Amino acid sequence: MSQKSEINDTQLRELLYQALETELGGEQVYKQALKCVINEDLQEEWEAYLEETRTHQKILRNVFEKLGLDSTVQSTGRDVVHHIGKSLVDSMRIALESGGRAAAELVAAECVVLAETKDHLNWELIGHVAEAARGDTARILKSAHDEIEDQEDHHLYHTRGFLRELWLDALGLPAVLPPPEEVKNVKTAIGASRAEHAREQLM
Repeated sequence: MSQKSEINDTQLRELLYQALETELGGEQVYKQALKCVINEDLQEEWEAYLEETRTHQKILRNVFEKLGLDSTVQSTGRDVVHHIGKSLVDSMRIALESGGRAAAELVAAECVVLAETKDHLNWELIGHVAEAARGDTARILKSAHDEIEDQEDHHLYHTRGFLRELWLDALGLPAVLPPPEEVKNVKTAIGASRAEHAREQLM
C-alpha cells in the first residue's frame, strides 16, 4: 500500500514514549541477565546487545529532539512499560537468589525474549509510521528505523534460539549451542523459522 494516511499524533507520541522506556528498561534487563548467564556465546551476545541498547536510547532521544518532543514526559503506557521492565529484572534476581545459576540463565533468556518482543514491535510500528507519514516526521523516523531494524531482529531471533536450545539441554534433549539462528546469522522471521527447521543438520 503506497497511499499516505493521516497519523494520529497523540498515539505516535505515546509509541515513542513507550519505545524509549522499553530501551531504558532493556538496559537494566541486560545488566541483570549478564549476572545470570553461563553460556559464553550468549554472554558475548548480550554484552553486545547491551551496548546497542544504549545506542538505541541515544538515537531515540535524537528523534525526540528533532521532532520537538520532551523525552521526559510520562504517560500511563510508559508507566506500564517501566513496571514490566522492573518486573523482569526482579524475576531474574529472584531466580538467581533461589534457583541457582543454571535456572537463572533460563529465566534470564525468557525475560530478554519478552523484553525484546515489545522492543521489536515498537520499531516495527515506527517503521510503518515512517512509511505512512510525510515530510520531516517520515524522514526522521525512517532514518532511526533503518539504523536499528537489523539489530532488533538480531536481538529477538537469536536470543529466542538460545532460549529454545538451553531449555532442550535442561530437559536432557539434544541441543545445538550456539543455536542455528546464531550460526546462520538470521535477521528475519522467515530466516529464524528456516534455521530452526534446519537445526538437526547442525547436531
